[in-house]
Amino acid sequence: MNKNKKPLHVQHKPLIFDIHHFALDDGPGIRTIVFMKGCPLSCLWCHNPESMKSGQEIAFYSRLCINCGDCKTVCPEGAISFEQADRIIRDRCTACGECAEACPTTALKIIGRHYSVSNLIEILLSDHIFYETSKGGVTFSGGEPALYMDYVGEVMKELKANNIHIAIETSGMFNLDEFKTKLLPYINLIFYDIKLYDFRKHEQYTGKSNKQIFSNLADLVKEPNVRIIPRLPLVPKITATTENLTRISCFLKNAGITTCELLPYNPGGIAKRIATGKDIPPDIPRTMMRIEEEKKFEEIFARLKN
Repeated sequence: MNKNKKPLHVQHKPLIFDIHHFALDDGPGIRTIVFMKGCPLSCLWCHNPESMKSGQEIAFYSRLCINCGDCKTVCPEGAISFEQADRIIRDRCTACGECAEACPTTALKIIGRHYSVSNLIEILLSDHIFYETSKGGVTFSGGEPALYMDYVGEVMKELKANNIHIAIETSGMFNLDEFKTKLLPYINLIFYDIKLYDFRKHEQYTGKSNKQIFSNLADLVKEPNVRIIPRLPLVPKITATTENLTRISCFLKNAGITTCELLPYNPGGIAKRIATGKDIPPDIPRTMMRIEEEKKFEEIFARLKN
């Protein structure tokens, strides 16, 4: 290892892997979405698997590679091999970023960058005119933004001072007292992920129990100044079963929740897993769900409004 070369990733600081401007989803109006790295869950079907790890990663996109060899020449760890499809010998790679900087086609890309609070605020406020004219705002996504409450809270506080609508997408795996103190005062809308009702299956497919997720949701729905929209991914044969969705629907109704969003499964996460050197679970669906099946599951939640 090159002792004089310091890796670009800073583990103790939150990393952002994308800032998506002019988005029309994930909240009202035109929005800027901040995608943060790191998540307490490891869902097999995750659409953004590059968000799972909190540290910086190197992604390889084979379709862009021209086999020039520049990456191999500059890699201080000898972690590039043209004898394997992924190019990167992952157990040697320190994510120093030398290969990505040398790559002329961006076939190699650094995933994750730290922004200072002031820098991120400046970027987000640059879209203020679009928020104002469209009644839009900023959405914090990931990964799990609530992993970094001090950092995110500082940014939210400044956005709120500028009358910007704030939304967050969360897995619900967080310390509730801390969330209420550091984030909730600034949030207008919470997109709250719910995957599986059975805690054993939740552990099987996400790596963690769901008890804290349901407990936090039952408490947050009592808060008067924030709107909560549960989101349920329709993953074929995993979350998208009549039993699972019926039990979740009953929980939501009993909690007084009258709306939710069903998110059709998108297998696009598989390509991202390949790019970042992650294993592909054998039981992960490879195709999208048929529209007829989606409508069948939508009918289960029609009772929420009754």
